[in-house]
Amino acid sequence: MKSRRQNDILSLIEKYVIETQEDLQNRLKELGYDVTQATISRDIRELKLTKMATEDGRQKYSVMYSDKNNVSEKYIRVLHDALVSVDTAQNLLVLKTVAGMAMAVAAAVDSLHLDGVVGCIAGDDTIFCAVRTVEDTFRVADRIKKLTSGKK
Repeated sequence: MKSRRQNDILSLIEKYVIETQEDLQNRLKELGYDVTQATISRDIRELKLTKMATEDGRQKYSVMYSDKNNVSEKYIRVLHDALVSVDTAQNLLVLKTVAGMAMAVAAAVDSLHLDGVVGCIAGDDTIFCAVRTVEDTFRVADRIKKLTSGKK
Protein backbone atom coordinates (compact mmCIF):
# COMPACT_ATOMS: atom_id res chain seq x y z
CA MET A 1 0.00 0.00 0.00
CA LYS A 2 2.74 2.46 0.98
CA SER A 3 4.87 1.91 -2.12
CA ARG A 4 1.82 2.15 -4.39
CA ARG A 5 0.75 5.39 -2.67
CA GLN A 6 4.23 6.84 -2.98
CA ASN A 7 4.37 5.92 -6.68
CA ASP A 8 1.01 7.64 -7.11
CA ILE A 9 2.37 10.71 -5.29
CA LEU A 10 5.28 10.85 -7.74
CA SER A 11 2.85 10.59 -10.65
CA LEU A 12 0.63 13.32 -9.20
CA ILE A 13 3.44 15.82 -8.72
CA GLU A 14 4.62 15.19 -12.28
CA LYS A 15 1.11 15.69 -13.69
CA TYR A 16 -0.19 18.57 -11.53
CA VAL A 17 1.13 21.67 -9.80
CA ILE A 18 0.73 20.57 -6.19
CA GLU A 19 1.53 23.46 -3.89
CA THR A 20 0.53 22.16 -0.45
CA GLN A 21 0.16 18.97 1.53
CA GLU A 22 -3.57 19.63 1.51
CA ASP A 23 -3.55 19.73 -2.31
CA LEU A 24 -1.71 16.41 -2.32
CA GLN A 25 -4.11 14.93 0.23
CA ASN A 26 -7.10 15.95 -1.93
CA ARG A 27 -5.54 14.44 -5.08
CA LEU A 28 -4.84 11.21 -3.18
CA LYS A 29 -8.47 11.11 -1.97
CA GLU A 30 -9.55 11.28 -5.62
CA LEU A 31 -7.47 8.13 -6.16
CA GLY A 32 -9.13 6.39 -3.21
CA TYR A 33 -6.51 6.97 -0.50
CA ASP A 34 -7.64 8.09 2.96
CA VAL A 35 -4.42 9.50 4.42
CA THR A 36 -3.62 11.86 7.23
CA GLN A 37 -1.43 14.94 7.02
CA ALA A 38 1.20 13.10 9.09
CA THR A 39 1.32 10.28 6.52
CA ILE A 40 1.70 12.77 3.69
CA SER A 41 4.45 14.56 5.58
CA ARG A 42 6.32 11.25 6.05
CA ASP A 43 5.87 10.36 2.38
CA ILE A 44 7.24 13.77 1.34
CA ARG A 45 10.29 13.26 3.55
CA GLU A 46 10.89 9.68 2.40
CA LEU A 47 10.51 10.59 -1.26
CA LYS A 48 12.83 13.56 -0.76
CA LEU A 49 10.32 15.97 -2.24
CA THR A 50 10.98 19.66 -2.07
CA LYS A 51 9.21 22.79 -3.21
CA MET A 52 10.51 24.45 -6.33
CA ALA A 53 9.45 27.67 -8.02
CA THR A 54 7.35 27.38 -11.17
CA GLU A 55 7.67 29.72 -14.14
CA ASP A 56 4.62 31.69 -12.97
CA GLY A 57 6.11 32.27 -9.51
CA ARG A 58 4.08 29.64 -7.67
CA GLN A 59 5.61 26.82 -5.61
CA LYS A 60 5.15 23.13 -6.33
CA TYR A 61 6.40 19.85 -4.98
CA SER A 62 9.16 18.29 -7.01
CA VAL A 63 11.62 15.43 -6.64
CA MET A 64 15.10 16.55 -5.73
CA TYR A 65 17.16 14.25 -7.94
CA SER A 66 20.68 13.48 -6.86
CA ASP A 67 23.01 13.71 -9.80
CA LYS A 68 26.29 13.32 -7.90
CA ASN A 69 28.22 15.66 -10.20
CA ASN A 70 25.84 18.60 -9.94
CA VAL A 71 24.16 18.00 -6.61
CA SER A 72 26.05 20.57 -4.55
CA GLU A 73 25.61 23.19 -7.30
CA LYS A 74 21.86 22.56 -7.21
CA TYR A 75 21.79 22.98 -3.43
CA ILE A 76 23.84 26.14 -3.64
CA ARG A 77 21.40 27.48 -6.24
CA VAL A 78 18.49 26.73 -3.88
CA LEU A 79 20.30 28.61 -1.11
CA HIS A 80 21.07 31.51 -3.43
CA ASP A 81 17.51 31.78 -4.78
CA ALA A 82 15.53 31.26 -1.58
CA LEU A 83 17.65 32.39 1.38
CA VAL A 84 16.82 35.84 2.74
CA SER A 85 18.95 36.08 5.89
CA VAL A 86 21.32 34.18 8.17
CA ASP A 87 21.49 34.88 11.89
CA THR A 88 22.88 33.15 14.97
CA ALA A 89 21.55 32.56 18.49
CA GLN A 90 24.12 30.70 20.58
CA ASN A 91 24.50 27.33 18.87
CA LEU A 92 21.39 27.81 16.70
CA LEU A 93 21.57 29.05 13.15
CA VAL A 94 18.40 30.86 12.11
CA LEU A 95 17.78 30.98 8.38
CA LYS A 96 14.97 33.07 6.88
CA THR A 97 13.73 32.15 3.40
CA VAL A 98 11.26 33.25 0.79
CA ALA A 99 7.77 32.10 1.85
CA GLY A 100 7.26 28.37 1.31
CA MET A 101 10.93 27.58 0.65
CA ALA A 102 12.20 26.67 4.11
CA MET A 103 11.90 22.91 3.49
CA ALA A 104 13.96 23.16 0.29
CA VAL A 105 16.65 25.25 1.96
CA ALA A 106 16.79 22.92 4.97
CA ALA A 107 17.18 19.95 2.63
CA ALA A 108 19.97 21.81 0.83
CA VAL A 109 21.77 22.59 4.11
CA ASP A 110 21.42 18.97 5.25
CA SER A 111 22.65 17.65 1.91
CA LEU A 112 25.72 19.89 1.88
CA HIS A 113 26.89 18.09 5.05
CA LEU A 114 28.34 21.25 6.57
CA ASP A 115 30.67 20.32 9.41
CA GLY A 116 29.05 21.03 12.77
CA VAL A 117 25.42 21.05 11.63
CA VAL A 118 23.53 18.44 13.64
CA GLY A 119 20.15 18.89 11.95
CA CYS A 120 17.53 21.35 10.72
CA ILE A 121 13.87 22.00 11.46
CA ALA A 122 11.95 23.92 8.79
CA GLY A 123 8.70 25.83 8.93
CA ASP A 124 7.29 27.88 6.07
CA ASP A 125 9.94 30.60 5.91
CA THR A 126 12.21 29.93 8.90
CA ILE A 127 14.74 27.20 9.64
CA PHE A 128 16.46 26.40 12.92
CA CYS A 129 19.73 24.54 12.47
CA ALA A 130 21.22 22.94 15.56
CA VAL A 131 24.99 23.35 15.49
CA ARG A 132 27.43 21.61 17.82
CA THR A 133 29.14 24.68 19.28
CA VAL A 134 28.81 28.45 19.26
CA GLU A 135 32.10 28.67 17.34
CA ASP A 136 30.80 26.19 14.73
CA THR A 137 27.66 28.30 14.39
CA PHE A 138 29.63 31.36 13.30
CA ARG A 139 31.75 29.27 10.94
CA VAL A 140 28.70 27.60 9.34
CA ALA A 141 26.92 30.98 9.02
CA ASP A 142 29.98 32.40 7.24
CA ARG A 143 30.17 29.35 4.96
CA ILE A 144 26.49 29.66 3.97
CA LYS A 145 26.90 33.39 3.33
CA LYS A 146 29.92 32.67 1.09
CA LEU A 147 28.03 29.97 -0.80
CA THR A 148 25.10 32.29 -1.49
CA SER A 149 27.36 35.15 -2.59
CA GLY A 150 29.06 32.96 -5.19
CA LYS A 151 32.31 32.47 -3.27
CA LYS A 152 33.18 28.85 -2.66
